[in-house]
Amino acid sequence: MASVNKLHFLSHSSSLFSYLQKPDCSNSICSVQYKPKSSSPFTEKHSIERYQRDSWVYTKQSIIASPSCSLPTDCSSVRENDIDLQLPELKKLLHVLREKRRIGDGGERMRGPGNVFLVGTGPGDPELLTLKALKVIQNADLLLYDRLVAHDVLDLVGPNARLLYVGKTAGYHSRTQEEIHELLLSFAEAGATVVRLKGGDPLIFGRGGEEMDFLQQKGIQVKVIPGITAASGIAAELGIPLTHRGVSNSVRFLTGHSRNGGSDPLYVAENAADPDSTLVIYMGLSTLPSLAQKFMQHGLAPNTPVVAVERGTTVQQRTVFAELKDLADKIASAGLVSPTLIIIGKVVALSPFWLHSSEEQPVLVEAK
Repeated sequence: MASVNKLHFLSHSSSLFSYLQKPDCSNSICSVQYKPKSSSPFTEKHSIERYQRDSWVYTKQSIIASPSCSLPTDCSSVRENDIDLQLPELKKLLHVLREKRRIGDGGERMRGPGNVFLVGTGPGDPELLTLKALKVIQNADLLLYDRLVAHDVLDLVGPNARLLYVGKTAGYHSRTQEEIHELLLSFAEAGATVVRLKGGDPLIFGRGGEEMDFLQQKGIQVKVIPGITAASGIAAELGIPLTHRGVSNSVRFLTGHSRNGGSDPLYVAENAADPDSTLVIYMGLSTLPSLAQKFMQHGLAPNTPVVAVERGTTVQQRTVFAELKDLADKIASAGLVSPTLIIIGKVVALSPFWLHSSEEQPVLVEAK
């Protein structure tokens, strides 16, 4: 682990730079190497789209696209190096905002702290963004955005806003949750209008509740703008009613993984296996084989209709329909990747894309 030195900025009121620590770069590069343009509709961790969008936070000398230079193989070194490169510009922006707040209106009085908006951007299709969300992101000073905010949504951001990627993916967190909290707090305290952009809905498996609680305890006003969660957006795209009279009388959203110390998804599955309900699993690719077995052991029929949807509502959407007993193998065969949403229940067979009979094989449907 590289040694770190805590950096504190100009104001004692902000603890941001005790979290954004400056690493020892002796074992890592001190420049940014980005990958070629991605086919993903979302921001992948080292994609060129990310660094172009966030170019303001790097010095010109930082951005290197040389094929002869490679990133450290250690994800921790990559993350620490990236933060090290961003610190100078983050400091400058905080200084500008604090000075602007200190001067206030005509120099007569100091302006109050800024606001934080937790904004859901939906599952990927920019046309599913709400009018209220669009208005807020076009008037923000700083937007901290996650991996699953679509490129097409980020293209709608106002021309004077600053964007900063804080996304997480398996094995690589560009920022810890605590660092995200401190970024939100520090820039809000400096008087900025800060938008926290999240895919789907910010309060459904988006950790928005944690951010809201932290900021409110610090005296920062937080406003939540809901988004269409993936379950609703993707089910509508496929013509699947999540509830349907005589077929499904309830719907339950589950996560396929949990934090350390949280409820085991397999334990939750034991209590969720209701044939008269619809189950929607977020982040469930890696645990699906075990989850499927638990569902079948605790009440779901092996032939229960199921669908797995990769990158739902985007032009890269891919969909696998199958029976529960076959789904894990069919997903592996199709090579679906994250983000993939899984819908389990008899309502899946109501989709016009459900092309199943006793003779037919599960089908892969790709977006047109």
